[in-house]
Amino acid sequence: MKNSIIKKHQIPDFIQHLLQGYTLWGPVHEDTISIYRQINSPEQMTLEFQKCKIPPKEIVFPQTETLMRFRKEKNVTVETPPLPKKTTVIFGIRPCDAKSLQLFDTVFLGDCEDPYYASKRKTMISVGLTCSTPSENCFCSSVGGNPDDSRGFDILLTDLTDTYYVEILTEKGEELLKGFKGCTPATNQDSQKKNEVCQRAKKGITRQVSVKNIETILDDIFDSSYWETIAQRCIGCGICTFLCPTCHCFDIQDETAQNKGARVRIWDSCMYQEYSCQASGYNPRATQMNRVRNRVYHKFNYLPKTNQVLGCVGCGRCIDECPVHIDIIEIIGHAQEVKQ
Repeated sequence: MKNSIIKKHQIPDFIQHLLQGYTLWGPVHEDTISIYRQINSPEQMTLEFQKCKIPPKEIVFPQTETLMRFRKEKNVTVETPPLPKKTTVIFGIRPCDAKSLQLFDTVFLGDCEDPYYASKRKTMISVGLTCSTPSENCFCSSVGGNPDDSRGFDILLTDLTDTYYVEILTEKGEELLKGFKGCTPATNQDSQKKNEVCQRAKKGITRQVSVKNIETILDDIFDSSYWETIAQRCIGCGICTFLCPTCHCFDIQDETAQNKGARVRIWDSCMYQEYSCQASGYNPRATQMNRVRNRVYHKFNYLPKTNQVLGCVGCGRCIDECPVHIDIIEIIGHAQEVKQ
């Protein structure tokens, strides 16, 4: 599989090529933000963005998803919505977001496979986009990532000003380019330019935090008053979890009207008081301190222990959007000082 070059003015032709055989999702501008949407024409999509406000997890794990419908007449009938069969191409994913989907795989494609997630994920092809200008709060390199991390992609594009360097990483990626005449073979000069762009991007990540031995550190400070100090600022809005590419908690509710209804899965947040409330009324995380601490421990202690993966990809969305300026980088850094 040889790497290629595609000129920027040919990207719309490539998008049109993909639309002929695939369901296509990509970044679009809406008002003042970028967000992933299903693409129906090349004019909709933009590749001029830093990161989308909402991560692409919503494509394979929708915020609201109907699991089944039921109706009671003489008998009860249950209908399951058909699972998607057409291959979906997700275009323009950043490396941190691709890494988050690998974490989702450990949760939803494990011993008890989720058929709704699996039907979307297993028919998905990823076309990534290298981060050439990381944003202020990006810290992917601190948690095992990089602006040019190719893991999880079938194709990875790197912006070379007038062209894109096209790394073909899998047979699926090679299949996407079949029949498209707009690519030319990459030269050694192209490869060198691509490496220079990626090196500048790595140097552009200005925020760093050490996660060495973080599981042990957090074990030792579980009962520290440090968590109460952080929780005093938190208003429990849930923005950090809804915009996090790795948060995957959900609730299942039955919605009924007369003799029919639907079972629906919706995103949930551990930052809400109702999240851990039991049927008896007892809540093991009754205070904001318990919930703030749980969010940090889930990402940096529980998931590494149960799934052997950090629950944070360093995208910085939770820092960017927190209305009270709670900063996960500062939390992890200060936790190590508490330990000392």
